[in-house]
Amino acid sequence: MKAGIVSWVVDLNEKKTGVDTYTYNLIKTMIELGRSPDMYLLHYKKEGVGSDWIYDKTNEIKIPDSPVLIKETVSIPLAFKRSEMDVIHLPEYHHDFIVTFLVNKTPKIVTIHDLTPLIMPETHGTRFRLWWRWKFTLKLIKSRIDRVIAVSQSTKNDCIKYLNIPEEKITVVYNAVDEIYKPLKDKRKIVEHLKMEYNIDYPFILFVGTLEGRKNIPHLIKAFYELKRKGLDHKLILVGMKGWKSEPIFKTIERLGLEKEIIFPGYIPNLDLVKLYNAADVFVYPSLYEGFGLPPLEAMSCGCPVITSNTSSLPEVVGDAGILVDPHDVDGLSKAIYAVLSDDELRDRLVKNSLKRAKMFSWNRVAQETWKVYEDMCKTKIN
Repeated sequence: MKAGIVSWVVDLNEKKTGVDTYTYNLIKTMIELGRSPDMYLLHYKKEGVGSDWIYDKTNEIKIPDSPVLIKETVSIPLAFKRSEMDVIHLPEYHHDFIVTFLVNKTPKIVTIHDLTPLIMPETHGTRFRLWWRWKFTLKLIKSRIDRVIAVSQSTKNDCIKYLNIPEEKITVVYNAVDEIYKPLKDKRKIVEHLKMEYNIDYPFILFVGTLEGRKNIPHLIKAFYELKRKGLDHKLILVGMKGWKSEPIFKTIERLGLEKEIIFPGYIPNLDLVKLYNAADVFVYPSLYEGFGLPPLEAMSCGCPVITSNTSSLPEVVGDAGILVDPHDVDGLSKAIYAVLSDDELRDRLVKNSLKRAKMFSWNRVAQETWKVYEDMCKTKIN
């Protein structure tokens, strides 16, 4: 089988986003499972990506670096046609969807991570919303995509509801986190490192994610404020880059006078992120909507107690290993945080359950189940 994966739409180097991490780990694990001879990664040469080790372990399909319209309408379809792929996988839907118009005979798979542009359009810019809706008409999804991989049952339900995709065309394959996310032994050295590198003082409450509207960070800040009023010693660490409509976050901090109590370290490399999860007393993630929600699983894998929303896919990820709250209920969020910080028995139970549940999610499983989708599509093509 010749499986073509459009890899150029993501960054496979150090500063990976959620989708980049998904694609990188999927390809990496498939290589480890011995699938290299059957994998064809399509990309164009740009700084860093061309020399990435995964391209040395797989088959490359290089296309010229040209304007997007030329790549989408000419270069990609031509490259796949010449290579005679048995199946094509787009690991995310925002880019190069037009390839599905032009490579008609080859089975096509797309991974849908979330449907925020449809479910929460206010969290994206107008230009992006219009562009996304243009590419994702129901007719094209139903007629040009042969299989959808949804990263959660919640996302599958959203695909059925909002895109009218037949249920039988959707396969749920849960995400996973890298093996580096695990409990570390020497907490004292970790705390010293975080202080020296990022000026982060212990103890602290942790959030990790893009600083954008749907993450519901102002409600977390308000809950934190209520705890500070009661004498809480902790700082609040908000890790992540600024996203769309992040202004309310900073306005809320200024209004409540919390400038000295909240730290923004920006982007943090994964190895140091592991240290943060290990050092945090609690990880809080009150997001309004997630297609999967990797940060809570990363925290659970490190043995950090998790408080997150009872919405979208988050209950599927956390299960009974964390505390689920209404993301709109500031008082409930504040009480949940206080409970974890003040009740050692509750905290120990959450840590134990988190480590146990996190083992249910592995990249080995993701890679095997995704490859099974490839094989099923090839059988469909033959039949």
